[in-house]
Parts: sequence; C-alpha cells; structure tokens
Amino acid sequence: MSSFDPKERNQKASEKFGTLLGMAPGNVPIYSSDYSTVDEEELSSRHTYRSYVDDIFMGYKWQCVEFARRWLYINKGYIFNDVAMAYDIFNLDSVRVIADNTTLPLHSFSNGSKRHPEPGSLLIWEEGGEFEETGHVAIITEVFSDKIRIVEQNENHNIWPEGQNYSRELRAKIDSTGGYWIECTYHDVTLLGWVIQTGSSEHSYDSTPAKKELFNLIKKEVKIDGQANRPWLNIANADEAAYIESYGPEIKDRKGNPNQYFCISETAIKEVKHATNELHAMFMHATDYVLQNEDLLEKFCIPKPLWAKLHKSWNNRRNEMITGRFDFAMSQDGLKVYEYNADSASCYMECGKIQKKWSKHFGSNEGRCAGEKLHSRLIEAWKDSDVSGVLHILLDDDLEETYHALFMRSAIEEAGIECKIIKGMKGLHWGEAGEIVDNDGTPIRWVWKTWAWETALDQIREECSEDESDSVNSLLKNTKKHSSPRLVDTLLGDNVLVYEPFWTLIPSNKAILPILWSLYPLHPYLLNSSFILTEELRQSGYVSKPIVGRCGANIKVFGANESLLHKTEGQFEERDHIYQELFKLQKIDNDNIQMQSFTVSGFYGGAGIRIDPSMIVASGSDLPSLRVIADDNF
Repeated sequence: MSSFDPKERNQKASEKFGTLLGMAPGNVPIYSSDYSTVDEEELSSRHTYRSYVDDIFMGYKWQCVEFARRWLYINKGYIFNDVAMAYDIFNLDSVRVIADNTTLPLHSFSNGSKRHPEPGSLLIWEEGGEFEETGHVAIITEVFSDKIRIVEQNENHNIWPEGQNYSRELRAKIDSTGGYWIECTYHDVTLLGWVIQTGSSEHSYDSTPAKKELFNLIKKEVKIDGQANRPWLNIANADEAAYIESYGPEIKDRKGNPNQYFCISETAIKEVKHATNELHAMFMHATDYVLQNEDLLEKFCIPKPLWAKLHKSWNNRRNEMITGRFDFAMSQDGLKVYEYNADSASCYMECGKIQKKWSKHFGSNEGRCAGEKLHSRLIEAWKDSDVSGVLHILLDDDLEETYHALFMRSAIEEAGIECKIIKGMKGLHWGEAGEIVDNDGTPIRWVWKTWAWETALDQIREECSEDESDSVNSLLKNTKKHSSPRLVDTLLGDNVLVYEPFWTLIPSNKAILPILWSLYPLHPYLLNSSFILTEELRQSGYVSKPIVGRCGANIKVFGANESLLHKTEGQFEERDHIYQELFKLQKIDNDNIQMQSFTVSGFYGGAGIRIDPSMIVASGSDLPSLRVIADDNF
C-alpha cells in the first residue's frame, strides 16, 4: 500500500519486517512489511524507512508502491512519480526515464479490456476491503490465457516456496469478444485493471474529463414549515449545549439563515477526496524537505533553539497526527488548495455533527451528508493512537473552542480514553517532582489542544531573544521558575506528548506554499506561490498572506496590476509574508464559497463549506449544510 504507516496491520503476517521473501524477475528482492514486528532501535525514525536505489527515492519500506517503483527502475530504467495512494497509478499518463529525465506515455486498461496485460504491466486494485484507503499495486510478470503471475509487496508476509519467482497466481479468462478478465481473490475489493507503458491508447480506459459544471456547487432551500421554531439540538449533549450557548437556540449555522443549504456532485466530492489524500502526502514530503534544509527552515521564523525539538517530533511522531483541515477554492475553473491547517484546526463539529442534524431536522434529505463519517473516523484514529492514561484537553476560555473541544472529547471517550478538559492554565500547578498536574493531582502526560503552537512560540519570543539559546533552553526545563505553569511549560515539556504534534507547525505555516510550488511546479491542485512578489503574480493578481496567521487576518487581495480588491486587519501584520496566485472562490448570489476537507490520520475524513460575502473567508463566516448528490441531479 502506498501511504507510510508503521502501525499498519496485516493479518497474514508471519515473517519479521524486512525479511527477504523472494526474488522477483530481474533479481529484485521482495521484503516483509509486517510493521508489528519492526525493530524500533534499528528503524528509529522516519528517515530510516525511506527506500533509495542509486540515491533515487523509491518509497517507504516495504510498501507495494515502493516495490513497483523499484522493480520498474531496475528492470526498465523508469519510474512513475509520487502518488498519494496506490490506486492513483491508474490515472497516471507517463513515467519518467531516469537516465535523461524524459517521459514515456502510460495508458490504463480496465479489467476485461481487449488490450491484454503484458509482462511489466502494473496491476491496480481500487481502495476498499483488504486494501482500505490505499488500494494496491503489483507487477505482472507472466501472462497466460487462463492465469497471470504477479510480484508484489505488502499483500502477505510469507516466504515464497523454493524455486518460485512470483508472489501469486490469479485466474484469468478471455471472453467471447476477446476481453481479458482477471479474477480478484478478495470478495470486497475491485480490481481496476492494468497500466502499460505504451504509445497506443486503443481499448484504453476512457478517462474523459468530467464536465466542468459538476464542480460548481448548487444552492438550494428547504421549505420552512415551523421547523425553525422547534429545537433541533439536544442540550443534554454537552457539545450541542455549548454550540447553542455560542450561537443561540434558533441557530442553523453562524449566520442564522434557516432555509439554505448547498449540494456537491458525486464527481466533485470524489475529486476533493483524491485531492485531500494527495495533498496531505505532498505536504508531508515538503515538511521533510524543509527539515533537511536549514536555509528553508529559517523562513518559518521558528526560534532556532526549538529546531532540535522539531526534528525529534518529526522523526518520532510523524504518524501521530490525528486531524487537519484543507481550505480549497472549487468551481468549474478547477480545484485549488489555499492552505493546510494541520495544527489545531476548527470546524469539526460543524462538519461532523451540525450539518447532519440540521439536514435531518429541516428536511434536506436528498443525497448524503458530506461529513457523515467524520466522527466515526476520529474515534478510530484515537483508538489507534498511543495514548495511555488520562488525556487532558487544553483550551482557551472561548465558546467556540468549548464546543469544538467537547465534540472531540466525545470521540476520544468513545475510543475508550479517559479525558479531562482544562480551560486556560488556572487549573494546572506544579507537582512535588516538578511535573505539571491538574487540580486532582493527575500528571499532564497526554494533551489534545485547541491552542495553536504559535501561541506558545509567542510566549518564548516575548521572554527570550532569538539568539539567547541558553535562556530558551532554560525556559523549557519546567524548573518552577514561575509560580504557576504557563502554556509553553505544558506544551513543550519533555514529559508531555501533545496532539497535534509539534512538527505540524511546518505544514500549517504559509511558508510551506512556495516550497510546495518549487517541488511540484504547475501541479493542478497548487497555486503559484513565492517568497517574493514576482512580475507574473503582479500581472495575474495575487494574495499577500502572513506566514503565520489565523482566521483570515492580515490578508490582502490584489487584482491584475496590483489593484487592491480587499484586505483584513489583525495582529500578524509584522510577520513575514508570502505571495500566492489569485484564484477566486465560486460566488453564488452574494456569497463566496470555500470548500473545506478534513484529514483523519492523513486520509480524507469528510467535507464542508464556509460562505461569506467577503472575498476573504474568516472565522465569523457561515457554515451551511453540504449534501452530496448524484451527478444526474446537476
């Protein structure tokens, strides 16, 4: 499978991680990827999982994508580019020849195609079942009229029988029209087909682009017949009671328009899901790239004495991110990411609960809720976490943060984890051994926070100058210098593990956007971004953003030739800025619509929207219900 996750389970595991299972044609070794048997001393950080051949990155040990790329390079001299999921390979159109950096065409053929598979073809499975979330890829090595032989990694972890040079045989059949069908041995998995390096597209999968109109949202209204006068949130549920306290008992959403909702097509939501998964992988790659290049890390304005903590967090807790949020612009003009809120994002309750309850109460039941699975996926993420003991939820004394925290608490507790909520820092004090404890004397060991990491960094910046490494280090030692623990003592203490991890500072910082553009130039989901204002951006229009900012503060929008279209005030004006290509939100009536998608453990977890009359969508914007409906209804 394509995503890196050392906790990944495989019920067929029998050989220790890294054990040689067999040799594929071309003398390419295949290894066990049973992550439950990893030697953590031997593989102590994320970097040790990276697989290289001739200094070319192949993937993560020992994933199916890593093997496919390695086999192609050794046998063919070319590789396919990075993909978020194995099933994404079915949509690739080229491979890159390493020797001269040229490209060769790829074509995909659905299972049952009249273009039969060939040795060296890539066999692709859709996500789901045995290959949940990621899909799967294998290399076809032999083709017969009634079967094929394949080589693969991360399907099972058993040593091959002596003399065998393939992983599995799959039965095949040729139908009366000449179509070639391969049996999928898993009842709950779909075999998409095969990918061949060929210049001929005859009989290939029809990948005609979807109609552009399917990427426009539709605004609809429910018929109001007294629903708004009846309660639709349950005050016995703590999170819903806090939501009502924040916005009032009659509230549908933040603006209180009780009859409007929006619809998104199945095609568009599928694209949002694909973009979410792919972009998360890209942001992770960019984060790793930044942490390997100090000149780039300088641009993030993180105090240098904390760099070692950043590296430690990334190396040890790369796969411990629970959740984040992407902000997109989506319309018939395309799908473009604005930024990734990987650190202390918001709007989860609106996506995972409010929009569904509103739809049910007000009678908007066509299609399905775009966030219906978010809460259950959060529960699973917490079940898979390493939390043992009490988890403390830290938040500011703010109504929005309160219902946000209570919604997350419900997922944490359903995962079987005991948790306590602490508002502000007044409930914390120093224990006898120098640890931080709550009012009941329970040590703070595990934390989920609504505070942004930047808030703790601002505390450091206030007390220590940038070049005073000793004073910064002293600040982080929990020495009881202050009568009561501060936020920085709690979040950056050596004995406290915080969600989201410290490294999420990097992908959340706008400085990552120009770096992404340099790593993936002209990528269809990215906007041209730069640390300097280029002539190209001046001419096309651009947005100036502080590298660290929240809630749409201190943003300026310029049209072509630097005509100021809109700006917001805030507290981040003095921070360094980046410049991002102007790509306008879809506008319906008087509202601009921003798409939001949520990641859970690095994968798509649900979607919602924010709308606002302003070009810059800020914290006070409306979050109406979003329904996913069939393409035909568009």
